[in-house]
Amino acid sequence: MVALSQSPRALKGGFVVMDGDGKAVIRTIVFQFNPDSLTRRLTPAGAQSGAEGTAALRLTGPPQETLSFEIELDATDSSVVPGGPVLAPGEEGITADLALLEVLISPKVDDMVAGHEMAMRGALEILPLPSPLVLLVLGPNRVLPVRITEVSVTEEAFDTNLDPIRARLSIGTSVLTVDDLAWGTKGAELYMAALARREKRAEGKGGALSALGLSGTP
Repeated sequence: MVALSQSPRALKGGFVVMDGDGKAVIRTIVFQFNPDSLTRRLTPAGAQSGAEGTAALRLTGPPQETLSFEIELDATDSSVVPGGPVLAPGEEGITADLALLEVLISPKVDDMVAGHEMAMRGALEILPLPSPLVLLVLGPNRVLPVRITEVSVTEEAFDTNLDPIRARLSIGTSVLTVDDLAWGTKGAELYMAALARREKRAEGKGGALSALGLSGTP
């Protein structure tokens, strides 16, 4: 009798692309392989330099947070997870999978053409081109609205048509906060929920003053 593995199935990270209002899911992009590491940087939003008194201790808003990580695509791997974006070998390598990520940082061609035509007609004000709401999902407890700030692609192998079959992507993201998103929108709600989960995890945590060599209040 073969023993069944008791190891839990690892969840996949990825992106969820929603319409600008956050009311409908346009596309789900599942990472073929989860990142081996992720770098997070948080910069507090404090009072202006030179502030005196208690103003120097005040926080003026949520921190600016960036996340950067590297993922891999490999069309030769046979263990493709159902629902993931990875193609089978021979279907133009991984070009479609790369395109799924690259179009997230480019406006649609039709929108660009429409904007150009409005400008040529002498429109006084051209609104920014519409863009979707992008969520970075790293498990059910970390769903963050983000702006993708950088995508660096290293293509490592090619088929006979010079289509890539393996690639490494370095992706940089900036978390969108309530300073970037209007209160009451889907993105703002998701950010505040993530912030509340972070506060909840921190409750009751901390060490003793004696561990720092202090016998009383500093």
